[in-house]
Amino acid sequence: MPNRRQVLAVGGGGVVALIGPAFVLAGTVEEIRMQGTSRGEHVWFAPVGLAVAAGTTVRFVNLDPGNSHTATCYHPTLFDRPQRIPAGATPWDSDFLLPGDSFEVLLTLPGVYDFYCLPHEHAGMVGRIVVGTPGDAGWQGAATEAGDLPAVALDGFPSVEAILKAGRVMPPGQP
Repeated sequence: MPNRRQVLAVGGGGVVALIGPAFVLAGTVEEIRMQGTSRGEHVWFAPVGLAVAAGTTVRFVNLDPGNSHTATCYHPTLFDRPQRIPAGATPWDSDFLLPGDSFEVLLTLPGVYDFYCLPHEHAGMVGRIVVGTPGDAGWQGAATEAGDLPAVALDGFPSVEAILKAGRVMPPGQP
């Protein structure tokens, strides 16, 4: 059985970390795969854009047989990165996931959550989750400050509009 790490957001402020057997919560679970080519020259999240309702658990699964990956949100407390998640949302970092490992995060606040793979951000391995819709109370839209993000990362985020229209946006060349 693959190793599974979970971070469950409690309200908007607290975090409970669990390592070991799955901890089951009622609610929707959506999966984002971490993948790469066989030689490792290209890496990506699939989907790269995902629309979910508040209270959805997002499971990141490393299906890349040749690379370790992280699912790390943009936040100043994590590697001094610019904040690109809603104010009050609990920041997350999966740490390095080996092939077959997974990590879960419960997203409770409406808004836009941008995330990346720590060792592969400069290769454009980024993604965006849209929780709720702009009409929801407390909605916080996408960050407008680029900060120190590389251009390839900034170019990798699908628009909020495209995500809301499609529900999930796959990286170029992926079904």
